[in-house]
Amino acid sequence: FLYFPETHGISFRIQISVKELLGTDVLLKLLFHLPVNYPSTLPDISVNSDQLTRAQCMDVKDKLLEQAKKHLSEPMVHDLILWVQQHLKDVIKQSATVCNEKTTLSKGTEDGIWMLLLHLDHMRAKAKYVKTVEKWASNLRLTGRLMFMGKIILILLQGDRSSIKEYLILQKTSKVDVDSSGKKCKEKMMSVLCETEVQSQHKRFQTFEIKEYSTLEELQKEFETAGLTTLFSEFVPPLFK
Repeated sequence: FLYFPETHGISFRIQISVKELLGTDVLLKLLFHLPVNYPSTLPDISVNSDQLTRAQCMDVKDKLLEQAKKHLSEPMVHDLILWVQQHLKDVIKQSATVCNEKTTLSKGTEDGIWMLLLHLDHMRAKAKYVKTVEKWASNLRLTGRLMFMGKIILILLQGDRSSIKEYLILQKTSKVDVDSSGKKCKEKMMSVLCETEVQSQHKRFQTFEIKEYSTLEELQKEFETAGLTTLFSEFVPPLFK
């Protein structure tokens, strides 16, 4: 218990562990501040938990205050703690569905701008391959870069989600390259490093360009200029290992 002088009332922290949630325990840290004229005034409550999002903690706090109003003028802390142990999972479920609805709304509309980062192992018929990629990008109105740096080949594309998906199908199913005996072949050595919605901090590429870089720093600058530093540091350096 943490006691404060009479004028401020009392504050105390309680840690409770609530079972039930997908079989894991949620550790809640509750801080109650009881004003001098408690219980005829509501306590201040703050809720923290490493397992919950900030929004979920806020929801739990709001629900606790709603409960507190029902117990006004009777000691209530004990009841509130019992209540949160019994109802935590419903509160979290509700806040989870609210949050899922928001994301499904944005996911449901396919008109967001998406970004795709591909890694190609090699291009034997480089000139033809490059032309094909350029043609697809322009037909599907995709912008971005085809990047060569040493042996590394990256394709970074931005555009409508449906166009990005279509591009991926073309890239996987068309005969874009030749095999060692010069026969046309499909791209089998491609990996999708990242496919994600373009965020506000990312800059949009206005055109599709083919670029060669002589150093990793130059390549990194290209990503940084586009606001894609994290994308670069997460996916590109491992390719050089």
